[in-house]
Amino acid sequence: MKNKKHLIAIDIGTTSVKCIRFSPVLKIQSKAEFPLETLRPNRETSEQSPEEIFEAVLKGINALHIPTEELLAVSFSCAMHSLICMDNNGDAISNAIIWADTRSVKYAENIKNSSNGKEIYQQTGTPIHPMAPLAKIAWLKAEQPAIFEKSAKFISIKEYIYFKLFGKYVVDYSIASATGLFDVFELKWNEKALEKAGISENQLSTTFPITHLEKGIINSFKEKLKIDLDTPFVLGGSDGCLANLGTNAIQKGDAAVTIGTSGAIRVMAKNSGKDEKQRIFNYILTENHYVLGGAINNGGVALKWFAENMDDQDPDKKDYSQIIERIAKIEPGTSGLIFLPYLLGERAPHWDANAKGVFFGVNINHTRDHFLRAVMEGVIFGIYDIGKALEEVSGNINRIYAGGGFAKSAEWVQMLADVFGKEVLIADNHENSATGAAIVSLKAIGLVDQLEDIINFTHIKKVFKPNQVNHKVYQKNFTLFQKLYQSLKNDF
Repeated sequence: MKNKKHLIAIDIGTTSVKCIRFSPVLKIQSKAEFPLETLRPNRETSEQSPEEIFEAVLKGINALHIPTEELLAVSFSCAMHSLICMDNNGDAISNAIIWADTRSVKYAENIKNSSNGKEIYQQTGTPIHPMAPLAKIAWLKAEQPAIFEKSAKFISIKEYIYFKLFGKYVVDYSIASATGLFDVFELKWNEKALEKAGISENQLSTTFPITHLEKGIINSFKEKLKIDLDTPFVLGGSDGCLANLGTNAIQKGDAAVTIGTSGAIRVMAKNSGKDEKQRIFNYILTENHYVLGGAINNGGVALKWFAENMDDQDPDKKDYSQIIERIAKIEPGTSGLIFLPYLLGERAPHWDANAKGVFFGVNINHTRDHFLRAVMEGVIFGIYDIGKALEEVSGNINRIYAGGGFAKSAEWVQMLADVFGKEVLIADNHENSATGAAIVSLKAIGLVDQLEDIINFTHIKKVFKPNQVNHKVYQKNFTLFQKLYQSLKNDF
């Protein structure tokens, strides 16, 4: 390995595919990013083209221009909950139905309210919701029977990429544990969940640890990528679990908050946890590392919605940093204006696909910038709502590691610190999921002994201290935030 100087981590998100070149000590050397189109013909449908994503992966690897003799490994991080139907010929017969798709809401509710719905949630660790492939497959069987009957395999985006490159259906524990079909205790597909979906185990991929690697890509892609056949492709994991790893939020009391298009808060534990109230997820990273937390549907997408529809800047010249800076002149708490940010329904802690966005408390003195700040506060309240549930299940959160696009905004990160009343730490790069994937590849090829060795690579760039006066203001608004949802949920 003496001449090998580079790792490639590929982070497949909702908005883009990022291909990032790391050094063996996890310094980012270069990156290439390719935007992805999401097809939303109506509020319920969210799909992407699997072939567009695959082509973005190929273009990204080539765009980094790494001599094959210098490449240590390629690893992956990927968004969770996607579903692609494959026929017997190995062709995709559907788009990738992504996490934001809610067409299966009725089937999710039926499974959740069934006699063994709670048991399936606790064994699989995945809240029963339209995001989960469990519910999506049940919906396909009932409402898209022609596609269902032709489907030999039901796979995720990452599985599709590995099938194209290696001709094998393989999935890591981390992605599998976000399907609602995988038993996180037994590390195998769950029979009761399979029965609810109406499929058999052989219609799913073979499961492996996140450090599993494949070599020998199919010849046509070997020529296209100019990669040596011995280059290891490390399976990696889900973007959420890897974000904790990439931010070094792996000790008890540490939480990772990521806000991009959506958002999440997660903690890592040595043992899986069960929430009797079914508010949080319980995913597996390795057999000794579980990731507990919850995701919100409405993160940066809520700010984007406001900027595109409620702001007076030219839509083609949006500068989000300038837009966000305007909130500095608005007092925390926005003079009582509260926003429920459920534009796309909501996942944790409510798991309510019917939830809607609401502005409450509007008065004659509120301006456009009050509404802007209320949107940003509402997103953080959504994260805080999950954080409170997490503390009930797994213990106190002592500090927060922040990542994702929002971590570039000092105003938004300070808001997070003030709402939680906790210190928020920012690492020296924002590519947390990709960094996590790179760490996994170092473990897979034997350059680190254990995942905890990442502390040697982590550098904190900035610490945000909470303002306790602001925290008290936010506590008052948050109490009303929670009450509003409870009061309105039956009307949604």
